[in-house]
Amino acid sequence: MDAYETQQISIRIFLVDGFPDGLRTIGLSNWTGRAVMGNRLHLDRAIQSRSELDRPGVYVLFCRDGETSQKLYVGEADSLRDRLKQHSYSKDFWTGFVAFSCTDRSLNKGHVRYLEYRMLSLAKTANQWDLQNSSAPSEPPLSEEDRADAEGFLKKMLIIFPILGIDAFEEAATEVSPEMDDDLILAERGASGRGQEVSEGFVVRKGSRARMKLLSSGAKTRSLVNLRQQLIDRGILVQEGSTLVFTQDFRFSSPSLASAILVGGSSNGRIAWKSQDGKTLKKLQEDKLKQIP
Repeated sequence: MDAYETQQISIRIFLVDGFPDGLRTIGLSNWTGRAVMGNRLHLDRAIQSRSELDRPGVYVLFCRDGETSQKLYVGEADSLRDRLKQHSYSKDFWTGFVAFSCTDRSLNKGHVRYLEYRMLSLAKTANQWDLQNSSAPSEPPLSEEDRADAEGFLKKMLIIFPILGIDAFEEAATEVSPEMDDDLILAERGASGRGQEVSEGFVVRKGSRARMKLLSSGAKTRSLVNLRQQLIDRGILVQEGSTLVFTQDFRFSSPSLASAILVGGSSNGRIAWKSQDGKTLKKLQEDKLKQIP
């Protein structure tokens, strides 16, 4: 899916409890799919009251711990209600869930197995979130027609997920608009990198180099230490000589978090990231605002 494809879509989010952080349902105009989303504490009410969970479907369990930890589990079930109830006992990491089903019951077991397979493939390729699945299913056999139906359903899901704050299925590079200016540059304290500010945060380019040794401010910041180690464990950062090199484009939640990982300590990303002619990101943002009449 082209992240910058021009299209107008009506998305309806219904607040079941009347609160923005309560139980919600999400749908698109002219689409029979429906998502139910809530925090872990809402699961009992969702299981008791939402008929959408009586059906076959796919789901994600997720946990966002501030800026530095994003975990995801992808699954499918004949009965979303039963499977989510099982996970309330068997999995501890998650704090929220999103479950997709179809109001006209047109999704069958083959469809949801295929959707699980495709979602896991996308999440692994993107490698933006820490995927908690211990195994990956093989592609289930589907007719050409059923595969087309499932791909159509998936396309709608991929529109909804980022709106819910789950950008695990999009590669970092696909978020960058070709109409944006050249990459910004960071070159300080032994680190060198290129990147772009995007709608979901800041993308650091493949080949950027981070300091091997943390600064004193970085070593004292547990969240920064943990995130760096996660990136190393997942193969996103690999040692090359005296530096750590990015093996892929990776999206951070902010320019400052991106620069902090590179320099190994606290950093103001709006100052650290600069254009080719030396203008800071802060200056570039201010100049754009000044151009508005």
